Amino acid sequence: MSFLGHFQIFLFLYALLLLSAQSRKTEHDTESSDDGAEGQRWAVLVAGSKEYENYRHQADICHAYQILRKGGLKDENIIVFMFDDIALNPKNPKRGVIINRPGGEDVYQGVPKDYTGEAVNVENFLNVILGNKSGVTGGSGKVVKSGPNDNIFIYYADHGATGFISMPTGEALYAEDFIKVLERMHLLKRYKKMVIYIEACESGSMFEGLLKTNLNIYAVTASNAKDSSYGIYCGDTYPPSPPEYNGLCLGDEFSVSWLEDSELHDMRKETLKQQYQVVKRRTRSSHVCRFGSEELLKDYLVSYIGTNPENKNFSLASLTASQISNLSLVNTREIPLLYLQKKIQNTPVGSPERQEAQKNLLDEMNHRKQIDQNIIEILRVSLNQTNVLDLLTSTRTTGQSLVDDWDCFKTLVKSFKNQCGAKMEYGMKYAGALANICNMGVDVKQHLHRQGNKTQTFFWPSILSPFLGSQDTAAYTSASIEHSAMSLRINLHASYVSPDISLAFVVATEMTLLVHFGVDELPG
Repeated sequence: MSFLGHFQIFLFLYALLLLSAQSRKTEHDTESSDDGAEGQRWAVLVAGSKEYENYRHQADICHAYQILRKGGLKDENIIVFMFDDIALNPKNPKRGVIINRPGGEDVYQGVPKDYTGEAVNVENFLNVILGNKSGVTGGSGKVVKSGPNDNIFIYYADHGATGFISMPTGEALYAEDFIKVLERMHLLKRYKKMVIYIEACESGSMFEGLLKTNLNIYAVTASNAKDSSYGIYCGDTYPPSPPEYNGLCLGDEFSVSWLEDSELHDMRKETLKQQYQVVKRRTRSSHVCRFGSEELLKDYLVSYIGTNPENKNFSLASLTASQISNLSLVNTREIPLLYLQKKIQNTPVGSPERQEAQKNLLDEMNHRKQIDQNIIEILRVSLNQTNVLDLLTSTRTTGQSLVDDWDCFKTLVKSFKNQCGAKMEYGMKYAGALANICNMGVDVKQHLHRQGNKTQTFFWPSILSPFLGSQDTAAYTSASIEHSAMSLRINLHASYVSPDISLAFVVATEMTLLVHFGVDELPG
């Protein structure tokens, strides 16, 4: 054979080799790479709370990390914010372990601690997603180094309120500020497409009337601008958390819905729209909402969160209607009460642990009572009227943003927080009422002046404080007991004051008073 013939055979074989290599590369990209071979996937996971009673938020975030890692995302492309006070907490029955469902695997192992403790704050979060390393303080210094061909996934789990979501330290993240940063990222071409999932009460208010549809950003929220979100795998609910967790909720309804769907199914075959439908169907206690660019609905989830190769034989499926109806849930703002009530039930009578839980429950109820009284007085002083029901319950038309004057709203929220103390998870439910003050054109400076003159009126003396320092029930008069019981009933049943407190907790609190006071029946 001539030299030319040998050379032609060589070229033919070389071409086959290139085609084979390209075929293998394409197959690999289909299973584990991004939407577009030139881009990367980035993820930012945020647990915005602290303290053991908020176990579920860090459990949700840790679970999400495990799914992303199994899905093929690299650690250098996953940035985690969590206070990290749960796994090694003395109250944790499984020290060093966090689970997200009854009997579930440890989701804490291997989670990178990029930003923990005081480093979990709004400034760091916004600088991280902007890729501004010089603006970050504390933590690993890791930021999103994304470009115009990269996809970004942001997942946040914590407490929220109308117009903002919380952080464990510093200020809250307000919707207006978040949207401005997202628009800046779009202007700077810091991403190709972005998906945002938010687990928080009233989380729809973070995007409603604010997120434009031309930014290539798709957002899903656990609730609309009016709903609370709900905890799952708690105490006496079905399925319950293990008894050693004392009624603690291991997860959140919306979060668990998308997490469990993602870890079971092939994300190369499930679109964002399909997951939205599955999650919306399973999340029955709040209204799951979507916002932004609906063009992304057809995208497969693998482009954002990857896919576990072990799931490639699983087809899209979901819980049956019967299975969904059997799931029991707890309003997010009631979870601290459930936890304390179960702890009282599960500890020996007279033990220091039981006495501490009783005191904490009574303190919590009294704190809520003070907040209820504060907001009613604030509205009366601000608007010179006594009927505040409409202001507490009215909301803007769907599609409108929460408030027009965000400076007014932020000022009122900060003032309310300053007056009500650090523990504001319960009081956050009244953010909508503060927005209504701004929307009515109230002069904020004049309002704060009036409010300052009424400060002593806001913080009425605790009717329960005489009972907290002594265990001698014989010293308590029947009149004092009756006063306490009746006041609790009034606050729990008055829908305009505490619409989120359920009858179950009226009963639970009365049971606690029975035990605490050593009586057989509460008067009234």
